[in-house]
Amino acid sequence: MIIGALLGEGWAAMLANRMRTLLTMLGMVFGVGAVIMMMAIGQGAELMVNESIASMGSNLFIVLSGSSSAGGTRQGSGTVPTLTLADAQAISELPQIAAVAPNIFNSAQLIYASNNWSTQVAGTTPAIIEVRDWQVVAGEGFKDSDIRAATRVLLMGQTVVKNLFGDENPVGKIVRVKNSPFLIVGILAQKGQSLDGRDQDDTVLVPITTAQRQLFGNQFPGMVRMILVKAKSAAVMAKAEQEMNDLLHTRHRIHADKDNDFSVRNLTAVAQAAASTTAAMSTMLGAIASVSLLVGGIGIMNIMLVSVTERTREIGIRMAIGAKNSDILLQFLFEAVMISLAGSFIGAALGVACAYFYSQINDTLVVVTLSSVLLAFGVAASVGVFFGFYPARKAANLKPIEALRFQ
Repeated sequence: MIIGALLGEGWAAMLANRMRTLLTMLGMVFGVGAVIMMMAIGQGAELMVNESIASMGSNLFIVLSGSSSAGGTRQGSGTVPTLTLADAQAISELPQIAAVAPNIFNSAQLIYASNNWSTQVAGTTPAIIEVRDWQVVAGEGFKDSDIRAATRVLLMGQTVVKNLFGDENPVGKIVRVKNSPFLIVGILAQKGQSLDGRDQDDTVLVPITTAQRQLFGNQFPGMVRMILVKAKSAAVMAKAEQEMNDLLHTRHRIHADKDNDFSVRNLTAVAQAAASTTAAMSTMLGAIASVSLLVGGIGIMNIMLVSVTERTREIGIRMAIGAKNSDILLQFLFEAVMISLAGSFIGAALGVACAYFYSQINDTLVVVTLSSVLLAFGVAASVGVFFGFYPARKAANLKPIEALRFQ
């Protein structure tokens, strides 16, 4: 009953000075709208990074061959073939390793009927499906028998399927790779872009022996350009990395005073660093936008102080007929919170609309969550209480006689 009366009084006070109330609410409108919009953009970016991380595979390492030096010029990792299929087999036997997929790759032209498409062709083993957390959505993967026999079979990514076959089912069809016929045995699930913007679906997987003997040739038989390794869990990543380093040191007979002829990179750590950076950006955007709420709160306090001054005689009359100090305090506090919440409702709608408009014009992902909206409302209500308390307390502490004499 008392709350209903206070709400009625607050609503009447807001309507009595519509323009002033509207201008006071603008601070909260833009504050809440900015918070929701910035958090939506930040969370959208964070989600995109997390999806890219998930598409790479979990607990992932990449082992690269060594570098070369000629005429004083040092080349990058992978320029010298120092890794072998035997190295990959030895790594797979380590206790902390779940799966290993050696890899060689190069670009090649694929031809089907009158269509052609240039893509990356990767020679690898059936373990690549487990290492990369990939799925075969149609057909099946190639088998160990295909590796032993170097058969001409391939798995095709979604981008290649779209450009060569359109809506046609390619499983069982023959496609020419560098003028050699290959049977399409399966279609890979879509993964999207990697963290560096590369299209992970623009690829074809073939047995590594087929790639070595029939597609790219290999002047160093048994050599591979890199080895993809999946650890059993995130908890054993550090131990797995140390075990791989120790193993390859021993296998390659590298002395303590010599540089490694290989490098082990923790792709999961790199991805997590990117995710942490994006999360920090999201938090920073929300914090910057929250400054607008602070400015809106100051505006509420200023207007409420003016309202107390204008309504001093009204306060005196209320006290004279029996209103308590707490009644006056609650009355003005409710008015401040109502202005804050009314601005929050409008700001929330504006923030959501602006976030989706931003996503349309920039072709990017935004994520508006219930938690971000509730957080913005909670902060706005707190701002209303905080900045409305001083004017309300000032009104409640007025002495009735002095208030009645006020002109």
